[in-house]
Amino acid sequence: MEPTPEQSPHHAYPDHWEADVVLRDGGTARIRPITTDDAERLVSFYEQVSDESKYYRFFAPYPRLSDRDVHRFTHHDYVDRVGLAVTIGGEFIGTVRYDRINDQGRPASAPADEAEVAFLVQDAHQGRGVASALLEHIAAVARERGIRRFAAEVLPANNKMIKVFRDGGYTQRRSFEDGSVHLTLDLEPTEKSLAVQRGREQRAEARSVQRLLAPGSVAVIGTGRTPGGVGRTVLRNLLASGYTGRTYAVNRAFDEGLATLDGVPAHRSLGEIDEQVDLAVIAVPAHRVPEAVADCGEHGVQGLVVLSAGYAERGAEGRELQRELVRQARSYGMRIIGPNAFGIINTAESVRLNASLAPESPARGRIGLFTQSGAIGIALLSGLHRRGAGLSSFISAGNRADVSGNDFLQYSFEDPDTDVALLYLESLGNPRKFNRLARRTAAVKPVVVVKGARHSGSTPPGHAVPVSRIPDATVSALMRQAGVIRVDTVTEMVDAGLLLAGQPLPAGPRVAILGNSESLGLLTYDACLAEGLRPRPPIDLTTAASPQDFRDALAEALADGTCDAVIVTAIPWVGENGEAETGDGQVLAAALHKAVAGGSAKPVAVVHVEIGGLAEALAAASSTAAPRPRTVTPAADRPRAATTLPTGPDRGTAPATPAAPEAPTTPPTGPGPGSPADPQPGPAPDAATGPGRIPAYPAAERAVRALAEAVKYAQWRRQAAVPGKIPEFLDDTIDEPGAAALIEAQLATAPDPRGRPLTHDEARELLGRYGITVRPTLPAPDPEAAVAAATRLGYPVALKTTAPHLRHRADLGGVRLDIADEEALRRAYGELTDLLGKPAELLPVVQAMAPRGVDTVVRASIDAAAGAVLSFGLAGAPSELLGDTAHRLVPTTDRDAAELIRSIRAAPVLFGWRGSDPVDTAALEELLLRLSRLVDDHPEVVSVALEPVVVAPHGLTVLGASVRLAPPPVRSDLGPRRLPNY
Repeated sequence: MEPTPEQSPHHAYPDHWEADVVLRDGGTARIRPITTDDAERLVSFYEQVSDESKYYRFFAPYPRLSDRDVHRFTHHDYVDRVGLAVTIGGEFIGTVRYDRINDQGRPASAPADEAEVAFLVQDAHQGRGVASALLEHIAAVARERGIRRFAAEVLPANNKMIKVFRDGGYTQRRSFEDGSVHLTLDLEPTEKSLAVQRGREQRAEARSVQRLLAPGSVAVIGTGRTPGGVGRTVLRNLLASGYTGRTYAVNRAFDEGLATLDGVPAHRSLGEIDEQVDLAVIAVPAHRVPEAVADCGEHGVQGLVVLSAGYAERGAEGRELQRELVRQARSYGMRIIGPNAFGIINTAESVRLNASLAPESPARGRIGLFTQSGAIGIALLSGLHRRGAGLSSFISAGNRADVSGNDFLQYSFEDPDTDVALLYLESLGNPRKFNRLARRTAAVKPVVVVKGARHSGSTPPGHAVPVSRIPDATVSALMRQAGVIRVDTVTEMVDAGLLLAGQPLPAGPRVAILGNSESLGLLTYDACLAEGLRPRPPIDLTTAASPQDFRDALAEALADGTCDAVIVTAIPWVGENGEAETGDGQVLAAALHKAVAGGSAKPVAVVHVEIGGLAEALAAASSTAAPRPRTVTPAADRPRAATTLPTGPDRGTAPATPAAPEAPTTPPTGPGPGSPADPQPGPAPDAATGPGRIPAYPAAERAVRALAEAVKYAQWRRQAAVPGKIPEFLDDTIDEPGAAALIEAQLATAPDPRGRPLTHDEARELLGRYGITVRPTLPAPDPEAAVAAATRLGYPVALKTTAPHLRHRADLGGVRLDIADEEALRRAYGELTDLLGKPAELLPVVQAMAPRGVDTVVRASIDAAAGAVLSFGLAGAPSELLGDTAHRLVPTTDRDAAELIRSIRAAPVLFGWRGSDPVDTAALEELLLRLSRLVDDHPEVVSVALEPVVVAPHGLTVLGASVRLAPPPVRSDLGPRRLPNY
């Protein structure tokens, strides 16, 4: 007799299977286990399925479910019989079920590892990716329950279902039996299935952001009846931006006779609007938001921008309100920006959306901007607008309860209107995913990040993020590994962003400097050296230089194959009467543009000191230059025609918002080849952030810092084009199954379920399985034991203390080296105990001497949020006192390992500093690769420290090792797609 759920030992409801997912069209849905309470929902769902879909599911006409069917499909033991449903608004739109079977295809229990699977999706929701999402989740559930294969019978005409199985990326076998297609899927994830899953995730999440930024209609809920207030301000800004869609004002307090407000239809509720509303901007008090969200969900709104405050930034009660807000919105399939948001902007000509509190919509440009802070967003918008720089899109996420920086990266990756992505982040909700998305995006366009709240030690109010123990310096290193340009301030972010958006990437670090001030040239030269660039001696054009001299010198530098970038420095001209001449800024700007128009694809930046009109002229000067390539490889070039920034009163004043820190001005070029000379009707031209715009900076160090970031990013792009590899030779010297057996046995005997540290011998054995040899140590509790140990190991030996407070502290006298014989050993033992304490306190050991070399330290650890991290530095003061340690994410490639040892400041010590012998860095790189492979293969190895690792001119010696094992942390990035549960 088949056990009932109540009798099953595994009948507890598996709430960890619940998940919110983004579907193909950008809407959200909830996946959860089917329960006995779902009978009515199941019947209602089935009634809405077409006869054709029912036939495909049951291979025969099946107009309705019997009571027995309903009982069968709603009663599961969550082990051998599992059903999942996709819900929107609490109602089923799709289901999937598996039943464990034996070799004969009959119902079975474990250890049978095959299950029959079947799907059913409402016709109205087919094509949204519902079945694909269900397959990912039911496969993960099956693996958790010990099922390794799915079997499915599909009618040949059911092409949609066959495609779901075929496109999943799993290893599969197909045959035609008894008039149906028999499919067998191996559920073990493959590189292809993971790539398919992440590709679907990218497209769905990008689409969800695109739906928010390009709605066909917008309703502002909470529009005030009188001027002023948040809602009325947003409505005013929407109208002022020239939004191309339909706009509605909604307020339940409107008089019944009010038909319009500010020229748009006014309604008391969404239900009064006859047409579809795509986006709702909610600007009502927090206690009224649930009512507004319900109204939106019931009337098919696709997304929300919640400006209302009073949520997690107010404490525990507010956090619960925020969680409920997200749950409520997602239950209707809606995504949220906010709460406590500043708003969103999309400058595309086909949209022209300013659903924010910014009174002036920025000009159209090629920069996408995401910020978690409304104040920073206000400052950046104001500063960018004042300098004539434009944006493609802007999102101020506020408390970032749903839409996050990761979603923005997904959108920016494929947005053709965005060339550079700028992000101000105060927290990383999913660091693993952020690094993955940033690496992919940075391979095609720059990603510039400012990370706030770096040293506060606490999560910003309103943000829910996983706990991470890794320091900020490690986070920065991991971002660099992913190609992210991380800067410290918003000023630096704008400086770098405008250079990257307006200029091609440099081919190298060689910089030409020219100008009419020797002193300013020298300051620029020094700044270049400080940033690791290779400047040529500055060319002093003298204070008598004319704009034509500047043009000739710049053209010559651009044509010179020995430089990769040019920085032009300029100070005001002084007339015969000692006063600065006016009007020369415009002339100089025109001259520089003419030089650039005929030059090669090299970045140019201008450093100017109080030249009247130069910045403005650079922002308005035109060029006949064709757009120049912006990327370092021709395959990635995306040239565009340059356009001219319009003038007029709407472009000549900054918005009445707090100003951002001063950042550079970038000039637009004029019409590109084939464009009309005079402005013509059509799309609004881009602002000063397109190809050919020359960024201007008020200080040399700011221009140089921006250029240095571009140089490092360009180098990363070149290297990323040919990714590193994990050497095949490692496979021949690694015993992965043996290591797995050791780990399983050692964890089985751990008294603490959280794991345990390994003894020295256990650590040596485990590391040895991966070809990492640790030099043995023998305990020396007394002089006789020390002598016996030395005799066994062979002289010369080292005598060391291993007490925690003295470990690796040679400076305290706890290490005696090059002990040549028994007499010297006994003397050293006596001196050690006389100086530092009794042997029982010191825990002395004896170890054979290693060849002389450079002492280094290699570590690997698993952070629950960021993943496995490999670290390297020189032992002692460089790493412990100065923090000179480099980091890379695991798995580490051969290129990562080579870069790791070369990226510390003390790296010259390894390569023959001051005449010393270079050490065997190849052996060191191999050690790093082996350790990376160990922690990647076995996530139970949560911490490894190899210290010291003595690297000699030939070979290396690992003198000490500590290893900790623990149950592996949950890898959310390897499971099926799901939105974070805040």
